[in-house]
Amino acid sequence: MRTAIEDLDVALSGRTVVSGVRIMAEEGEIAGLVGPNGSGKSTVLRTVYRHLRPHAGRVLVGGADIRALTAVQSARQVAALPQERGTDFELSVREVVAMGRTPYKRAFAGEDPTDGDAVAAALDQVGMAGAGRRRFSALSGGERQRVLLARALAQDPKVLVLDEPTNHLDVRHQVELLALLRRHRRTTLLAIHDLNAAASVCDRLHVLHGGKVVASGTPREVLTAGLLAEVFGVRAAVVDHPLTGDPLIAFDHRAPVFPVSGR
Repeated sequence: MRTAIEDLDVALSGRTVVSGVRIMAEEGEIAGLVGPNGSGKSTVLRTVYRHLRPHAGRVLVGGADIRALTAVQSARQVAALPQERGTDFELSVREVVAMGRTPYKRAFAGEDPTDGDAVAAALDQVGMAGAGRRRFSALSGGERQRVLLARALAQDPKVLVLDEPTNHLDVRHQVELLALLRRHRRTTLLAIHDLNAAASVCDRLHVLHGGKVVASGTPREVLTAGLLAEVFGVRAAVVDHPLTGDPLIAFDHRAPVFPVSGR
C-alpha cells in the first residue's frame, strides 16, 4: 500500500531531531532509510508505527492519516520490527508469533484456523518452522530476530516497518531475510546500516543526515563516492556487483576518513 511521509518534524525533549522529512514508498516498493548514527532514521520509523507523535507533518498509508486510525485499524495496516525488542518473553515461539494475530481477534477469542495457518506460514518463511514449542527466552539473538519478524508477518500488514532487521543475524540468514523481502514485494520501510545490503534489496534509498533527507533516488543514483565522503566521511569506490549487477561499495580501509560536513 502506498505510504507517504509528508513534511515530518519530530522534537524530543524540546530538541528538533527530524525536520521537513518527505519519503515515499509506492505499492510493493522497498524504501530504504540510510545515514549515520543519530541521523533520524529510527525516529522517522517510530512515527510510522505510532510510537512517536510528530510535532508537524503526517504519515499517510493508502491515503489515510495513520494518526486518525484506531489502534486496531493501524495495526492491520502497519507492522513493525523495531530496534527495541523484548527479550524476556516467557512464552513459546509459537505464542510470540501468534501475538501478531491480535488485531484480528475479539477480546478473549480463541485461535481459529486462519490464525493457525498465518502463524505456521510466518514461521516457515523465516526458517523457524520446527521451533514453535521452544521458549522464546532461550533463543539466540538471531533466532529471536527471526521470530519477531515472523510475528510481524503473521500480522498480515499492508506495510512493514523494519529497523535494522539484519542485526544479530549471521550471513546466511541476512541473505535469506533480504531475499524474503524482495520475494514478497510488500510495501516496506527499512532502516539499515549495511549500504551494500541496502543497494541489493531497496528500490529507492533516502539518505538522512542531521535529521533531514539529503538525497533520494535509486541505489545507483544515490550511492556515489561523493555522497559517501560527504555524509559518511569515508573514501570508497562504487562498482558493479559481479554476481547481481547491483551497486557494490568498496571501502578504502587504509585511508583516513574525511570530516563529515555539517548540515
